[in-house]
Amino acid sequence: MSSLYIGIMSGTSLDGIDLVLVRFSQSAREKTQPELLNSLLCPFPEQLRLQLSQLAQSGPDELELMGLVEQQLALAYADAVKQLLSRAKVTPELISAIGCHGQTIRHRPYAAFPFTYQIGDMFRLAAETQIRVVADFRRKDMAYGGQGAPLVPAFHQAVFANSSYRAILNIGGIANVTLLQPDHPVRGFDTGPGNGLMDNWIQQQGLGLYDKDGQYAASGAIRQDLLADLLSDPYFQLQGPKSTGREYFNDLWLEQKLHNGNYTPADVQRTLTRLTAQSIKIALVNEAIDELFVCGGGAYNQVLMSDLQQIFPKVKLDQTASLGVKADDVEAMAFAWLAYAYDQKIPGNIPEVTGARKAVVLGAEFSY
Repeated sequence: MSSLYIGIMSGTSLDGIDLVLVRFSQSAREKTQPELLNSLLCPFPEQLRLQLSQLAQSGPDELELMGLVEQQLALAYADAVKQLLSRAKVTPELISAIGCHGQTIRHRPYAAFPFTYQIGDMFRLAAETQIRVVADFRRKDMAYGGQGAPLVPAFHQAVFANSSYRAILNIGGIANVTLLQPDHPVRGFDTGPGNGLMDNWIQQQGLGLYDKDGQYAASGAIRQDLLADLLSDPYFQLQGPKSTGREYFNDLWLEQKLHNGNYTPADVQRTLTRLTAQSIKIALVNEAIDELFVCGGGAYNQVLMSDLQQIFPKVKLDQTASLGVKADDVEAMAFAWLAYAYDQKIPGNIPEVTGARKAVVLGAEFSY
């Protein structure tokens, strides 16, 4: 027997809504290769993207704005699901559940009372699609003392682990890594900025939403003084479990680092690209990994990938596509798997990764 699940991921890069339609085997309690049936990327409407970006930082009347945006986001998710079903020629009643991450607007794992918050009205999503939704995956882990992030390592283990020492590197708005070392517990954590600072900077220059293929970065030079200042942030020296978000690594953080330095915009972009690569190197400095597989939007940034190959000259570097899952689809597939894991009562967190006191089944169900 098999079950169909939809996974929805909209990450900190705010590039849009990633969706996948996946078939899972009902007996897949061990390592499994989900069958990807279809996938789709739906860009955010510009106004919604701007509002979500606004909510990621403190501002006036946030509660009112959040309430309005949460409904718009749910409708955008629902419209994307309908497009995916139409594309795949599948009807809603054939779908076991939607696994939806929601949109993170706050992630405060180091607060006096740690919390994380993902918005999107899941009851509305269920009602609009007539499909059961499983969501709110992070807060149960936090209730057991974890950071609620990263959550993808359990999926990475289920799909990508083998006899070599592999690292699965997701470069979205924030970068996170999963360490799959044979005969060792799975580890994982956020390494720091991924594409988020680069995206924000190129948007400020009026040159688009992101640096396609790293072309703008390629026109600049690495400023070593700026890079050293950026890398002086204490986050990079923290040991895991650790997690972060665009609430921390954002425009204000960068402005404070730039001071009054005389840097061209292209030099800043090039240096931010190297920052992402170098912070990953710091995180993995003591790890004798054999293979590094990259997913997320950063996998398509040729300058960033070149930096990673230079920094890890003896490591096999490739995209996760070579393992059977396209770089764009990994995270959305992970949340389809988390919905499947919820139904099968499979723990979705890894205590060694998040710091939780125990492994637990993650998520909450929203019926239509």
